[in-house]
Amino acid sequence: MQYNTQREHRVQKKSMSGISCHTCENLGCLMKKNIASDVVSEFTHEKTDLNCKKGQQFIMEGAPVNGLFFILKGKVKVFRTGINGREQIVRFAKEGEIIGHRGFGTAEYYSISAIALEDTILCYFSKNLLQKVLKKDAKFTYDLMLFYANELNKSEAKVKSISQMTVRERVIDTLLYVIRKFGQVNGVINIFLSRKEYADYAGTTEEQVIRVLSALKKENLIIAKGKRIGIPDINLLKKEISEHNFYLDT
Repeated sequence: MQYNTQREHRVQKKSMSGISCHTCENLGCLMKKNIASDVVSEFTHEKTDLNCKKGQQFIMEGAPVNGLFFILKGKVKVFRTGINGREQIVRFAKEGEIIGHRGFGTAEYYSISAIALEDTILCYFSKNLLQKVLKKDAKFTYDLMLFYANELNKSEAKVKSISQMTVRERVIDTLLYVIRKFGQVNGVINIFLSRKEYADYAGTTEEQVIRVLSALKKENLIIAKGKRIGIPDINLLKKEISEHNFYLDT
């Protein structure tokens, strides 16, 4: 099995079951939620643990679908290629979340790419193994179905936000999304993202993001510590997009 990457670095594979799902602390993980099932428990022993360095790509858009990745530790950027080859960030992901599900099922190729934003540990489950457990465990199948329904809801809400929000509102929505996802530490968002990455998620340009952030800083709605951004009053920033009732919690 090969892992495609645009870089020459290789994803370092550990032995199967190096980190047990039974002792994993990611309580929101789909596998952890179903670990009491004998079928799922047995299945998790066949996973492979992968180490990704910061900036390392472990899924390439258009590559054959081999399985799903669960983030044990770290942060990931999920993106796809847009018009004129421009990067469009679909979402960011953290511990306990699934990567590669958009290609799982009947799809033969991944429709997205994924890169580690920091040193990351992934739990990899092959497509064939997943199909076996889905056929044997109804609760696991049901939980995965609910996960897909929730992801669809988020995707539809984002499309709506891009079509109805102004550039300023989209940048604010992006800031609130990132802080919901990763939180704040020492007064700044607990992840470093470039202005381009904020733009690629918000569906705008880097120049527009810089202008909006500068305006928000002057209005004391955000603070800046070096290149990092902090939000002193989240509720105050939420009011900026309060008329858009599709604000998501996750």
